[in-house]
Amino acid sequence: MAGVMADFGNFTHAVVRAIPVSLAKEALRMNVSDVDLEKAQREHEVYVGVLKQKLGLEVIELPADESLPDCVFVEDAAVVCGDTALITRPGAESRRKETAAIRRTLKELGLNIVDMSDENATLDGGDVLFTGREFFVGLSKRTNQRGAEILADAFKDYAVSTVPVTDGLHLKSFCSMGGPGLIVIGSSEPAQKALKIMQQMSDHRYDKLTVPDDIAANTIYMNLPGKGHVLLHCTPEEFPESAKVFEKLKDHMLIPVSNMEKVKVDGALTCCSVLINIKAKV
Repeated sequence: MAGVMADFGNFTHAVVRAIPVSLAKEALRMNVSDVDLEKAQREHEVYVGVLKQKLGLEVIELPADESLPDCVFVEDAAVVCGDTALITRPGAESRRKETAAIRRTLKELGLNIVDMSDENATLDGGDVLFTGREFFVGLSKRTNQRGAEILADAFKDYAVSTVPVTDGLHLKSFCSMGGPGLIVIGSSEPAQKALKIMQQMSDHRYDKLTVPDDIAANTIYMNLPGKGHVLLHCTPEEFPESAKVFEKLKDHMLIPVSNMEKVKVDGALTCCSVLINIKAKV
């Protein structure tokens, strides 16, 4: 397992998808809010640019599908670990067709595909937190016990624990990995309660970095050759107090990325990419 941890955060490829015009009016959301489509598209362009130009990942950009207003949130359609991709069965019926394009792309990249075909199962990738040592799966409005069981079956090398998500859309609506053994967590009572459950269920000890705003706890951690620890996180304009907390991570290259529009339709930073580590064939 030590070798696995050495690889934690090491990615070579990212799959992203363009924002459809239909996102503004038709994307699912927990709260009623108006989305500035042009601003959302600009934010997404910057996000993709960071992955591609700044971090040097090989980025596969899929076109938007107007019949799938939430399709930019590719994370929910697949869980990738090592060379296996579990194609999910999203909890919202309107999102089920999003998986087809993602499946095709991951297959073309040479990953081993596992399909979640059980009609009693639901799983959104936003409910799956991989720590490098184990998986935590949020049982939420979108993910159920059967979905978590199928994930455990797909990734047999790792322990899988379930965590009730009583508030917010997904488990990663209030937490993420900020580095090896470091969980970034929101300060709300439901977030802290979930962290306590994760700590109790795990055989491993995790450090925590608590931020005042739950959604700001959704970050993207990478460990890249020549760059070291990299963290994409909220901007000071969005969440000034939370952005300040990330400055404590002196060993990280910190990259603030704006997500002000997509957050209105419950989209966080991790939602907009599927990250993959493809090792060169020797």
